[in-house]
Parts: sequence; C-alpha cells; structure tokens
Amino acid sequence: MLQPEAALSPQRQLSFLKIIHDLETPGHAQFLISTHSPIILGYPDATLFSLDGDAIREIAYRETEHYLLTRDFLNAPERYVWQAIK
Repeated sequence: MLQPEAALSPQRQLSFLKIIHDLETPGHAQFLISTHSPIILGYPDATLFSLDGDAIREIAYRETEHYLLTRDFLNAPERYVWQAIK
C-alpha cells in the first residue's frame, strides 16, 4: 500500500488536498487513501476508518491516533523529544 504523503512536505500535502478537491468536487472521482498524515486525514467531509484492532470502524478526525499525537507533540515537543532520546 502506498502512502501519498510519504515524500511530501506539509505544504505539498496541502497542494495534494487541492488536487483531490479539484477532481472530487465535480463528482468525477472518489479516493480511497491510506495515510498517517493528520493533514491528509483532515480533508473536509472525508469519511475516516480505523483499521486498528479486530474490526474496521468509522472514526472522527479528532479521535485518530495521528491527530492526537501530532496535537500533543505541537503543544509540548520537549516532552516527546526527551522521551525519544532517553
């Protein structure tokens, strides 16, 4: 499975969202994307599914592990950096 954001900077991920929007809006396309990126996960009106655990389930954006980790890191990076280098 390919993750489109793997080689994209945050700004390029936003550009990717614009491309998705331009293709999706007139009803010409739909996308099934596997990602860990909170930016890509944040696409407006996207339906998100969690594949963690025993079952596939729908999940809210702000409940995803990737959103929560990124939010917490941005609020206190020193806490995460010190844990990582210990």
